[in-house]
Amino acid sequence: MSDDGLPPLRDVIAEHGLDARKSLGQHFLLDLNLTRRIARVAGDLGEHDTIEVGPGPGGLTRALLMEGAKRVVAVERDARASAALAEVGRAYAGRFSLVEADAMAVNEAEHITGPARIVANLPYNISTALLLKWLSLDPWPSWLVSMTLMFQKEVAERVVAAPGSKAYGRLSVISQWRTDAYMAFDVDPRAFTPPPKVMSSIVHMTPKVMGPDDPPLHAVEKVTAAAFGQRRKMLRASLKQVFQDPEAICEQVGIKPTERAERLTVDNFLALARLV
Repeated sequence: MSDDGLPPLRDVIAEHGLDARKSLGQHFLLDLNLTRRIARVAGDLGEHDTIEVGPGPGGLTRALLMEGAKRVVAVERDARASAALAEVGRAYAGRFSLVEADAMAVNEAEHITGPARIVANLPYNISTALLLKWLSLDPWPSWLVSMTLMFQKEVAERVVAAPGSKAYGRLSVISQWRTDAYMAFDVDPRAFTPPPKVMSSIVHMTPKVMGPDDPPLHAVEKVTAAAFGQRRKMLRASLKQVFQDPEAICEQVGIKPTERAERLTVDNFLALARLV
């Protein structure tokens, strides 16, 4: 038995036939010391509900509860996991709730009792889409207290990338506009069952409060899509699909029309978005 009185995760997987499925982007973490380390990155879990996506056999779920989570709301579309997660619910009566649904379609606000954190080992095939879904909450930051998320390291690097780097792009701009984000630590492929082919990383993101002069999200999305959609082109060319006279617009906000997207700061993009 583990520290929480529940069977070891390998036994849980064997008992319930929970082999990880590539079609669901599943890679399970079985080391409770590691999952508890992830849980601690999220901060004080006792004040708010915690939303988890893709719990699978419940490794991170159990770690969150062991680290004092007030209540964990787990969103899982794989019906095979229901019985295993029901055991977690019985062990932590009143502190666990399962939502059997596709995370992309769930309205999280309907399942929480107030502000909430998101802590998740995200399914790799929808990790970016899920992040953008949460970054699009309106009004911002709505109920969101923080996000502690595991991505493929390549995606994590895009989230925190600085201007001028190869990883810097639309995801970097929107993530860093909306949140303070940092990479907490890497997770070796050997920590997973089955091991993925790439390194993974934990990213912690804390929402920023938007100011009265912040542009609407759709304007930031429009400008970044145009600029990074043709990132090898100068802004005077790539922004033609947004502005009638991109050279004049760039000069108005103090940006060289001959600059390329990856050289612009987040504030530069916000300045352009205000003029959309």
